[in-house]
Amino acid sequence: MLNIVLVEPEIPQNCGNIARTCAATGSRLHLIRPLGFDISDKAVKRAGLDYWHLVEVRDYENLEDFFAKNDVRQMWCLSTKAPRSYVEAEYTDGCYLFFGKETRGLPEPFLEEHRDCCVRIPMRSEARSLNLSNAVAVTVFEALRQLSFPGLCAFGKMRGCAGPGDLEELL
Repeated sequence: MLNIVLVEPEIPQNCGNIARTCAATGSRLHLIRPLGFDISDKAVKRAGLDYWHLVEVRDYENLEDFFAKNDVRQMWCLSTKAPRSYVEAEYTDGCYLFFGKETRGLPEPFLEEHRDCCVRIPMRSEARSLNLSNAVAVTVFEALRQLSFPGLCAFGKMRGCAGPGDLEELL
């Protein structure tokens, strides 16, 4: 299971879309306050559609509260300022993926403290950043690809994933 950590998210539709990604992938969603919306807000629920019952959501007062309540063994901080690409990271089951607020990203002191864990999604220099929910989806699916999509391959009429160990099954 992956852990998606949103630090001070501001836009309810992004949170709802990210919750839907978590529902589809079996990832856990961690929300770090302050939030720019009420978690029960209709816009959040609408963006997540009828998937909220499939998502384990945990809520924290701040980053200190989060770290006091979680044993974080591996983490990756997504930032446009990071020197390495997110595909260079080696994701493990249970890792934590940190994403910052839509307007400013993760706090600078937090990035400096976790400098070795910072990665970015490559993009043109003229583009400021991807939408938060898109960045989460891109990163989650790269992590899951590296982990051979655990528990996600047995769905759909055509079944199967072209991951390590699955090739024989497809032939």
